[in-house]
Amino acid sequence: MPMQLDEAAVGSRQNAQFLAVASDLAYLPEREAAPRFRDDLGLEAKLVSRDNTQAYIAQNPQHLVVVFRGTESPTSIDGLKDVLLTDALNLLIVPEGRMGTDFIAAGVGARFHQGFINALTEIWDPVQAAVEAEQKRLERPLWVTGHSLGGALALLAGWLFQRKFVRVHQICTFGAPMIGNTIASQAFDKEFPGQILRYVNLADPVPNLPTLSLIANEYGHCLTEVPLGTAMGGAGELFGQIASKAVDGLLKGSLLDDVWGVILSRVDGHFIVNYRALIEKKG
Repeated sequence: MPMQLDEAAVGSRQNAQFLAVASDLAYLPEREAAPRFRDDLGLEAKLVSRDNTQAYIAQNPQHLVVVFRGTESPTSIDGLKDVLLTDALNLLIVPEGRMGTDFIAAGVGARFHQGFINALTEIWDPVQAAVEAEQKRLERPLWVTGHSLGGALALLAGWLFQRKFVRVHQICTFGAPMIGNTIASQAFDKEFPGQILRYVNLADPVPNLPTLSLIANEYGHCLTEVPLGTAMGGAGELFGQIASKAVDGLLKGSLLDDVWGVILSRVDGHFIVNYRALIEKKG
């Protein structure tokens, strides 16, 4: 029997397991994913793909689920080095252009990660159109989810859905990096009270990113973190391994490669298969 979502059970292991499976299936090509969505989750799923960004729109008579794909592989974060580390400072911006108005609504001082905004911009029109068409056909609770980069896009998409008057029931992310500064994350907490759940493997370095320095980080997370597993030292300990090399606490030059090397040495904790296993164990 396929797994099921429970609209009333906010934060339940059952829902987390369901959405983690969906986030895992999102890495598969449509010919493989569609039957798995149907058999494992009881959802009919269609892939939306634009340039380098992909999402599945999956639905049944009870629920509508938007699942954003993470990086190019569920067992690699090689393509995320620049957006999570090298260019993190330059990418913290006030969105402009077609996305600007919606994200300016987060308030004065809110800044967002340009790389994540650009990725969502690539795919937003067809995703919005598909969701609105489904809700017009049959209104159901809307769940938005994803792993890694997919989790970052899920958060941003949730905000846009609300701005377009499409009600979001819950946003659930797994191993997601930070999408903006603390003012932006506070705006999300206000917009979605009790509706954002961030599942974080305590051995996963990616939720500590993007980072700007070893001393301070302008990026911030939404409040509701659901910890999984056992910590292998927090972000401070992680970066502390190479902190003695820093000048004024700034990450630059070869130090960026050193930090990335430490992150890669712990990257197993980021993989979606490990998130699924930890959620299975969680009481």
